[in-house]
This record gives sequence, C-alpha cells and structure tokens, in this order.
Amino acid sequence: MSPIMTLVINVIYKRIKDLREDNDFTQQYIADMLHISRSAYSAYENGANAIPIEVLIKLSYFYDTSVDFLLEQTDVKMPYPRRQKK
Repeated sequence: MSPIMTLVINVIYKRIKDLREDNDFTQQYIADMLHISRSAYSAYENGANAIPIEVLIKLSYFYDTSVDFLLEQTDVKMPYPRRQKK
C-alpha cells in the first residue's frame, strides 16, 4: 500500500473512532446502526478493512457532519446543507 493511501486510511479510522468515543457509543451500537457485525465495524476502525462510501455517508449523517470531516479534508464538524428531497 502506498504511503499516501496508508495516511488516508489512518485519518478516517482515527476520526470515526474519536467520534464514537466522544459520544460514549460502543462499537456494537454503531455496528447495529449500520446493520453490520461488531467485528466488521471494528475492522473499519482498526484499518483492517476499507470503509465503503455508503458507510461513510451513513456515519456522516449519524454524527451530523460531512464526509469531508471524516476524511480530515476540513476541521469544521458542521455538515454541509443537505439537499431537499423532491
């Protein structure tokens, strides 16, 4: 794996773990919300498995933030305005 990809992966996992711990959620709680096993979620947090974009989007909605924040492209936790459903 390239050094840049390793850095990106470590950033994502740190942010989702920090958000979970800051909110006093267990891995099981988040896994249940995502409809996946605790071990699958743990593998995301520990960097063993890549996080699918659908999961990143669900996490951004759950934590009321943006995918950019999860990816450390911004330090602004506030989400972008959501598109209105038609």
